[in-house]
Amino acid sequence: MDPARKPRVLLVYYTFSKQALRVTDEMAAEFEARGCEVVRAEIEFTDERYIRRFAAGIPFKHTFRDVFRMLPPQLRRATGEIKVPEVVNAGGYDLVCLGSPTWWLTTCMPMRSFLESDSAAKLLDGTKFGAYIVCRRYFGNNQKTVKRLATAAGGECLDAIHYVFAGGQIKSFLAMISYMQTGETREKVIGIKVPPSNLQPGFDEQARTFAGGLVEKL
Repeated sequence: MDPARKPRVLLVYYTFSKQALRVTDEMAAEFEARGCEVVRAEIEFTDERYIRRFAAGIPFKHTFRDVFRMLPPQLRRATGEIKVPEVVNAGGYDLVCLGSPTWWLTTCMPMRSFLESDSAAKLLDGTKFGAYIVCRRYFGNNQKTVKRLATAAGGECLDAIHYVFAGGQIKSFLAMISYMQTGETREKVIGIKVPPSNLQPGFDEQARTFAGGLVEKL
């Protein structure tokens, strides 16, 4: 990296519930504050086999059916059709940050599809990267998969981090299902007090610290 110019940082991510977007916003702000040129690339999920379940957004029309139908392809580690923004192919990035939500304990299909694509191989070959994982509770498999696939594409991992939803295993699940069913944040579900279906408080500071650490490692 030429020290006389601004470091170029590309944030590649997928988001549906917009929680990964919240992390991306905080990281982008920190990169810019540290003098980096920031470019964003949001992966679009376009596969006709699944997109109808996502097209209308939240609330889902058939919450349990739509959520559980993604279980078999996720267990198979399946890939699907995606649209990759042109900025990904521009090249010349000093750092790539990969943001992946967790679906059924592993990397969501859109990000897996990207990481196994020719675009990712071209982008990551010889490039440093960081990974940020968004999950309701369990992050380990997703984080390992993103690091493994990105490294196999030729990237060099600088660091990885995860962000979890507020509440424990049961309450966070109830909050998530309720939000997907109604599009609203409720204080109680079946008589149980639940937290908002959002990331834990303090994620913003963690995201900025993580981004700052990546810049220093460059």
